[in-house]
Amino acid sequence: MGSASRVAIVGVGEVGGAVAYNLTLNSVASELLLVDLDLNVRNAQIEDLCDVSYSTNSSTRVRPATYHEAAQCDLVVITAASKHLLGQTTIDYTSRNTSMIREVMEAMKPFRADTVLLIVANPVDLLTSLAKEMSGLPSSQVIGTGTALDTYRLRGMVASRALVSPSAVDAFVVGRHGEDQVVVWSAATIGAVPIDDVKMLSAIDLSRIELICKHRSNHIILGKGSAPFGIASVAANLCCSVILDKNEMYPVSHFQEDYGCCLSLPTVIGRKGILRSVPLEMSPGENAAVKVSGELLKASVELIQRDWW
Repeated sequence: MGSASRVAIVGVGEVGGAVAYNLTLNSVASELLLVDLDLNVRNAQIEDLCDVSYSTNSSTRVRPATYHEAAQCDLVVITAASKHLLGQTTIDYTSRNTSMIREVMEAMKPFRADTVLLIVANPVDLLTSLAKEMSGLPSSQVIGTGTALDTYRLRGMVASRALVSPSAVDAFVVGRHGEDQVVVWSAATIGAVPIDDVKMLSAIDLSRIELICKHRSNHIILGKGSAPFGIASVAANLCCSVILDKNEMYPVSHFQEDYGCCLSLPTVIGRKGILRSVPLEMSPGENAAVKVSGELLKASVELIQRDWW
């Protein structure tokens, strides 16, 4: 556990509740503060999580909090967002969630100077970019989950087909999470062997893996209505890396000077947020794809900012 550490979760529905469960179960922080507009949901989650504490002897104290209290924590996790409903346009979904992130940021400011902000809600790169502008925090302290889950999925699927442990696979998904995300196959290895040299994997296999990875969440949602566990697990891992100052490497969404917005590239994460970027060699085609997604995202951020300000 981090010494006298406090984590706040804003939005404690399915994803936020799953993050809270993980953090409570593993006693990651001294205090876990929950914030939600629906007080019945928030209070029910607190009671449920207290039962977790009792049954596991967790040392994490779970309690309700205001937006202002949350902003004074070591780490604030933003999971508040509307669901992307069947039949709902991407524009409507994006508009609702960008409005929500604006309301949350305004309600929380001012943040403690060393607070780290973790954005989990989607569209994650757009919301992380807006949160970076609105929070007033240094860019290194504003992180989005980005393509971290996509990277875990990719490694798991490659490992399954190559009959190795996922820990033997070194591969990254980068760029903008979603349709534009880029698999850096040119730098991917299995046990230090370039993936192109692994005879068990053909080009067709890799293309199929990339496609399945990109649409995995949609497949899960069609089956059970939501996909909270995977992203909550990733968010909890990132919380641990920050609170426990673990200096672990993740491909997360963070501000890129070259693109003027937040995109996912490998970074080292610790108590101060983004500690440093990790260079990743990409092919010309992969670089070009990341650049295009960055340009599209920057245009979206600027359009929203013009409407707001």
